[in-house]
Amino acid sequence: MRIMRPRACMLILGVSLVLSPGVIRGQTIGHKLEPYLKSGELPAVAAAVVERGTITEYGAVGTRKMGSEIPVTIHDKFHLGSDTKAMTATIAGMMIEESKLKWDSTLGDIFPELKDSMAADVEKVTLEQLLSHTSGMRADDENLMDLLKNSVDVDGDLNDLRYWIVKESVKLPLVAKSGSAWAYNNRGYTIAGAMIEKVSGKTWDELIVERIFEPFQLTTAGLGCQSSMGKVDAPLGHVKQKDGSFKSYLAGPNADNSPILGPAGIAHLSILDFATWAGWNAGNGTRAPCNIVSQQMLEKIHQPVFTVKGENRPGTPPAGQYAHGWGWVTVDWAPYPLLYHGGSNGKNLAQVWIDKQKDIAIVLMTNISNPKADDTLRKIASELYQDATTGY
Repeated sequence: MRIMRPRACMLILGVSLVLSPGVIRGQTIGHKLEPYLKSGELPAVAAAVVERGTITEYGAVGTRKMGSEIPVTIHDKFHLGSDTKAMTATIAGMMIEESKLKWDSTLGDIFPELKDSMAADVEKVTLEQLLSHTSGMRADDENLMDLLKNSVDVDGDLNDLRYWIVKESVKLPLVAKSGSAWAYNNRGYTIAGAMIEKVSGKTWDELIVERIFEPFQLTTAGLGCQSSMGKVDAPLGHVKQKDGSFKSYLAGPNADNSPILGPAGIAHLSILDFATWAGWNAGNGTRAPCNIVSQQMLEKIHQPVFTVKGENRPGTPPAGQYAHGWGWVTVDWAPYPLLYHGGSNGKNLAQVWIDKQKDIAIVLMTNISNPKADDTLRKIASELYQDATTGY
């Protein structure tokens, strides 16, 4: 992103993936990460490796604010960006298994009161198309920017504002036949979130806390800017300016995207909590928590839908195949495609790499976003992956 019922599962004995607050297991890898601070021009970087449900390596180095000496810790909250999309897709999977939604539920099905105002064929756009960026709806254009600006004059909670985005967006003609083309679309994920809100009777913001953060014991997870107003109590997002200097952003209206876009990517959490979430996905939901979605549903969420050419912007999917909040990417340091997603709000960057065959997950986060930072996180992922898979 870049815009401004109980199930059988395996309980793991020994080291638990879902760590209690303050409990850390595994080896620290600060020495591996330190060299990348300078070479990648990163204020800070955090990374962790999960192997078969155990966090085996972790580390966080650097500063919360460039030019200062406020060291980051492994408990610091980094922004997740579009890696939030996989959580939204998982909540959608829950709604499907609870028979509140279907993969082929359409905008016309969920919002019948808006049918008369919908442009041609918009009523046929499905939940799956929205979650796979194949809806054919207008994406992150000036119209969406204008809607977000104008939303300040719209009364209501965030679910009301997302419904207003839906109401205004369905009037617009499709730019491509639904299901025939792929275009990264944060508007689409926001609309998918509104569909979830309509059938659940709760805001997406409540649902991600109740259905993801709490069951996974992601104690550092939250929504919006990772730092508090007026405080440098988390890694601040950074931008490298044209003159080569770095600008940091305290919490405020310009530090993160609009909360209306929550389903598309405004979550934050620590590297250890990110590892917990990634490791559960790597194990295909076979480990606790057991009451999220079935293994079959998680496989469906991970299943490729469309082959994409990709984009060059950090935090957007590269070339490969796109699923539902996840992509499959081929890299020269892995023997087969890995499950992947990146996330960025233009000032922070996060990546998750998963080898489902070996049950390994690698997560990385930094508090700056640009092509150099994106490439640097990939280099770290390559090193950590090779170390983790030595001997296989």
